[in-house]
Amino acid sequence: MSDTFKALVVDNANGKYFSELRELTVEDLPNEPVLLDVAYSTLNYKDGMAVSGKGKIVRKFPMVCGIDLAGKVIESANPAFKAGDSVLVNGWGLSETHWGGYSQKQRVNAEFLTRVPEKFTLEQTMAIGTAGYTAMLCVLALEDAGITPDQGEVVVTGASGGVGSVAIALLSELGYDVVASTGRPAAHDYLKILGAKDFVDRSHLDQDPRPLDKQRWAAAVDAVGSKTLGTLLAQTREEGAVAACGLAGGADLPTTVMPFILRGVKLLGVNSVTCPVARRDKAWARLAKDLDLDRLSTMTTKEPLSKVPELADEILKGKIRGRVVIDVNA
Repeated sequence: MSDTFKALVVDNANGKYFSELRELTVEDLPNEPVLLDVAYSTLNYKDGMAVSGKGKIVRKFPMVCGIDLAGKVIESANPAFKAGDSVLVNGWGLSETHWGGYSQKQRVNAEFLTRVPEKFTLEQTMAIGTAGYTAMLCVLALEDAGITPDQGEVVVTGASGGVGSVAIALLSELGYDVVASTGRPAAHDYLKILGAKDFVDRSHLDQDPRPLDKQRWAAAVDAVGSKTLGTLLAQTREEGAVAACGLAGGADLPTTVMPFILRGVKLLGVNSVTCPVARRDKAWARLAKDLDLDRLSTMTTKEPLSKVPELADEILKGKIRGRVVIDVNA
């Protein structure tokens, strides 16, 4: 085991927030029962906010960011895991109150660990990451609400982002007619490859919502929030459902009770951070069953740990397409 390893650390010195690559030792890591040799992490919108300091994500300093990680167990004080096990972590407060994946080694709570499905390599699990796992949770929520492919179009907002890209691939594979909402006409060909059948410009949804609008959507997966979510609710058909999982457009929700009491529309909140273990395991099992690996490859790029601060700014500006895997050893 190397004496030192690299980690991307954010800190707050004299009121100044900054991130930097540091050399750490195992002794610097948190006092947790499972030591991991980390292979990959990811880049998510929440990572962008944490690394840049543009969102109040980090709760204590110093902090190793990265809300996802995948790697192999080096040693474990918990009998449920042993050296050599391939594991991943999504959420659970990584980057907030627990050190995360932007490190070549990490110590974590055994309760945070998910076993890597046999279908996936470590790199593929991080191509999925929290964004893809959240997309699967949204699909499960729509299924639980009784939404079936024969009921009509399902719109996905933030379509070229991580959640949107995986949601389109999954819904298309399951037989749904997917409409992608994006402000990037240049992304249409990419989204068609993932399975989108039609498009709606995001400006048509990002408007002051009416109490009720013309019914169009059988369901929606929304990672934007704010006026976009309000408009989706107003346009959703009777007994339809909207799975809400993000706030890229804002945390407010301008709407009325009309969609709920006059059309029976269901607003389904999706929490990926502290999702129960059984639900996580179900989501990853379904990802292994329903996610086309060729489509996953199409939406994925790989970047080194040193580039994360630059990428953090890009994802907050909406310049990142699909999924970005972070190779912490590159």
